Amino acid sequence: MTDLARLICDAQEAFETAADSVALENAKARFLGKSGQLTERLKALSQVDAEARKTLGAEINAAKTEIEVLLQRRRQQIADAALGERLAAESIDVSLPGRGRGVGAIHPVIRSWRRVEQIFTSIGFDVADGPEIETDWMNFTALNNPENHPARSMQDTFYLQKRDEQGLPLLLRTHTSPMQVRYAKTHAPPIKVIAPGRTYRVDSDATHSPMFHQVEGLWIAEDVSFADLKGVYTNFLQQFFETTDLQVRFRPSFFPFTEPSAEIDMRFESGPLKGRWLEISGSGQVHPQVIRHFGLDPERYIGFAFGSGLERMTMLRYGIADLRMFFENDLRFLRQFV
Repeated sequence: MTDLARLICDAQEAFETAADSVALENAKARFLGKSGQLTERLKALSQVDAEARKTLGAEINAAKTEIEVLLQRRRQQIADAALGERLAAESIDVSLPGRGRGVGAIHPVIRSWRRVEQIFTSIGFDVADGPEIETDWMNFTALNNPENHPARSMQDTFYLQKRDEQGLPLLLRTHTSPMQVRYAKTHAPPIKVIAPGRTYRVDSDATHSPMFHQVEGLWIAEDVSFADLKGVYTNFLQQFFETTDLQVRFRPSFFPFTEPSAEIDMRFESGPLKGRWLEISGSGQVHPQVIRHFGLDPERYIGFAFGSGLERMTMLRYGIADLRMFFENDLRFLRQFV
């Protein structure tokens, strides 16, 4: 075996025993580096005569080409092995069931909110939205509930330390009724509007929550009567609960912003709540003082208002016994409405 043939065999063995790219590059340096064995042979050509240099140079270049082929082959083998290990580590068992993504759903209270809007807009009502942080004047005084009025004790209120630009107290609104005043000041009669939204009171038990949803309704014109209130609200309940098999009654009550005032009760004629009267809403003819705060003449304009709790209506629609379940984020409960 010639010296160059032995060198090629040594290089092949060194490359094949290299376990990784670093070891392979070190082995390459032994043969093809600046001080490598093959490089030293090329440098020694200057010491032989011209005729022998030509023949020996061709043999050395041929050996170099063969060693480079062996080097490249081993590089590819190491790269393929590394890729194989990576693919094995990241392999996917296609026979396993897919994980999938969880599908969300509309919250039951928001379902009711949207349903209420759909029903009232179908009979010509607008939908209004307003601030949840209100002034004391807009939340109480403008609705005929002045400071130190006994009726204020009916609503335990969250007050803020900050005041508005006029120095009036700020609070979390206790109802969406302030939207009556806000909307009426910017729209000319006839006014037909509902105002759904979040409201806040210091209350917490199975049927009350510190934060709850309410929808306020208002119809102001020159010839709107209490009979219109009864017809509109009765029709609304029949549409919301998708049944005419119910009774509605208006029970005398007191609200500072309406006169006369009435609680609206409902009774199902069938189903699990058959025969039970349930309070569903407060209502009444808008008080003349409130109409004045609208900027309107109470001698000319008249109308009605009502306020209904969306949680209460949702509980009745879906047969839910505890209002707190709406806010506990229990997926076992919420998945029923997917």
